[in-house]
Amino acid sequence: MRFHRYSHCCAQGEGATGAGGRERRHFGLFGVRRRFFGQGDVRLIILKLISEKPSHGYEIIKAIEDRLGGAYSPSPGIVYPALTLLEEQGLIRVETTDGPRKLYAITPEGTTELERNRAMAEEIFARIAAINARHGGGPAPQIVRAMENLKLALRLRLSQGPLGAEQVARIANLLDEAAKSVEGS
Repeated sequence: MRFHRYSHCCAQGEGATGAGGRERRHFGLFGVRRRFFGQGDVRLIILKLISEKPSHGYEIIKAIEDRLGGAYSPSPGIVYPALTLLEEQGLIRVETTDGPRKLYAITPEGTTELERNRAMAEEIFARIAAINARHGGGPAPQIVRAMENLKLALRLRLSQGPLGAEQVARIANLLDEAAKSVEGS
């Protein structure tokens, strides 16, 4: 199996293109950005990171955002499906579980696949290093991740049904207190 890409990273000054030659963009915290990775890149990044150290999904997200110096933080909606696919392909396996958390480790097949795609992985990680060098002064990835976690938690809670008056007041109070704490930092 090969990891296929249909585009190069925007860090090289090229727009990522999809079907019909249209440039793919996604909207982030700081406006419109071009797509960071081509198809297959994220899976290869995850495979490489797991080869370096067995990791949970959250640790993989954190490792990617740390390596990119805050320029990009992959969403759980990108990372967890990629982990599932890599597991289904036999390239990684669940080493242990702790409740809902799974510790992923690379398999011998995954090591072979990574070696087969070594040049592509080296190119991707070189681009990641270049992005980090250019954007290292950007927003702290830990803050971006925490903001995304808060948005996800709110969305999940609100999707569970209507909130009572006490719940609304408590959530609003927590958010107001967090805002005051951030302003005072």
